[in-house]
Amino acid sequence: MDQKKAAIRQAGETTSWDMNLQDVVDGIEDKLFVIDRQYRVNFANLAMKQSLPESKPFIGNLCYEVFEGRNNPCSFPLWKCPLAKVLQSNEPATIISPEHALGTETTSNRYVKITVYPLRDNQGDINAFVELRKDVTAERELENQILRRHHHLHALNRISTATSGLWDLDAILNIALDTVLEIIGATTGGILLLHEQTQMLSYRVYRGLSVKYVEQVKMRLGEGVAGRVAQTGEPVVLQDISKDPRVAYPDLVSTEGLRGFVSVPLKAKDKVVGVMNVAAHVPGQFSAEDMYLLNSIGCQLGTAIEQARLYQRLELGRERYQTLLQHALTAQEEERKRLARELHDETSQALTSLTLNLQAAITKAETDGIIDADFISKLQKIQSLAVYTQNEIVKLMKELRPTLLDELGLPAAISRYAKDNLEPLGTNISTEFKGAEERLPTEVEVTLFRISQGIIGNILEHAQAKNVSIRLECDARECVLDIKDDGKGFDVSKITRVDKGGRGAGLFTMKERARLVGGRCSIKSQPGKGTRIVVKVPLKGFTADAKDKSFDS
Repeated sequence: MDQKKAAIRQAGETTSWDMNLQDVVDGIEDKLFVIDRQYRVNFANLAMKQSLPESKPFIGNLCYEVFEGRNNPCSFPLWKCPLAKVLQSNEPATIISPEHALGTETTSNRYVKITVYPLRDNQGDINAFVELRKDVTAERELENQILRRHHHLHALNRISTATSGLWDLDAILNIALDTVLEIIGATTGGILLLHEQTQMLSYRVYRGLSVKYVEQVKMRLGEGVAGRVAQTGEPVVLQDISKDPRVAYPDLVSTEGLRGFVSVPLKAKDKVVGVMNVAAHVPGQFSAEDMYLLNSIGCQLGTAIEQARLYQRLELGRERYQTLLQHALTAQEEERKRLARELHDETSQALTSLTLNLQAAITKAETDGIIDADFISKLQKIQSLAVYTQNEIVKLMKELRPTLLDELGLPAAISRYAKDNLEPLGTNISTEFKGAEERLPTEVEVTLFRISQGIIGNILEHAQAKNVSIRLECDARECVLDIKDDGKGFDVSKITRVDKGGRGAGLFTMKERARLVGGRCSIKSQPGKGTRIVVKVPLKGFTADAKDKSFDS
């Protein structure tokens, strides 16, 4: 008792508190008290006093006895007393710990920040400590919210990164499911897609589930847990799915050993396209926080699923279009061959016969001394018209069925076609052919020749060019056709489609012809700066059998 009184007397001499300072510290909402090096309490502010029972003395008593109800200085699992650290470093020390009930090691859901400041005597030695206890529960909760938000954003970013650039539906679903299970820390789960026609849910991808379970679990909207999630569009978290009365296949769930369970809808613009389930083999594995995270991922994944489906439809439409276009171009080539044969076998021969007969009639009239000049003149005009028509028929046959392509190959056919059509206009033509000495696959030759025809036709009709260069270079990998002119050019950006007047049809056909054989066609032009068209066609995949390189006659 005498020792306690001495401690109180020493505390009064050491601290010398006056009323003004007392008022200041009592006005602080945080708990504050002063202890000496022996852990005895010298002073406490009003907030600290109010946290203690009214009858409990504290001045001169040990702080860990008064405030914590312990027999020894604070240590783990409560917290490690920071006094030793202050004495060692001569600097203030801070810890943050869950708040404990008096005299127990039971933590609450509140957090306290404890900061200890050293007090020094006239010689600069530490003779006491000020301990400030601040309730930081709100700050801690805000920090946890920020961390959870960061975790959510990180998870969403991982899903986005994992599925970015993917258009294959199964690839998207497999990567997304693996990423989700890794983020949640689970090994069992699956994604069910909603069939648009039957409105039935069935597993598309899964992990940790038996084949029997996956094959048998098929649900209508509103049936079972996943069916209700798909119907309502609301996520569900279950502590133990095996005990839930809504389960559609209880025996299968029991056999699989499923307990903790989360089911979230996969949405695209408020439309449910599927459901994602994540399960565990122990109850209570998942929290509401996990459900909210998975629900956010579900919205993102639903959009990716819908985009993949739209892409698949687009690809299917493109394939159908390519098939129809291929048939159309093939039919066009066949029709050209038929017309060329008919013109050659019938029309051309008839015109030849007509021309020869007219010439014979003119010669006989002159020989027989017919002096009807008007009659002779008309015969000569008819004969000239027949010759002209025959020449035009020959040109038309060359357009329809390039015999040079049959006989001499692609370089000679392109060169002759360009010279026949452009040189009469005074256009200078330069040609360069490399690696095309051997016959190319039929499809490649026909494609490049028809594209060349289209380009030369455009130059003839629109370009008003003085110079045209044609370059064809082939290697084992591909053929490159490069045709340039110095004509008036045009704005490529304005030719985005075929208009009602047919403008743009030629360029469109060139690109489609190249695409049908796996190639590509690039067009560069500016008004007043000429035009350059480059066509690249791969040779891989085509047969090299030269016997099939000519057109059927």
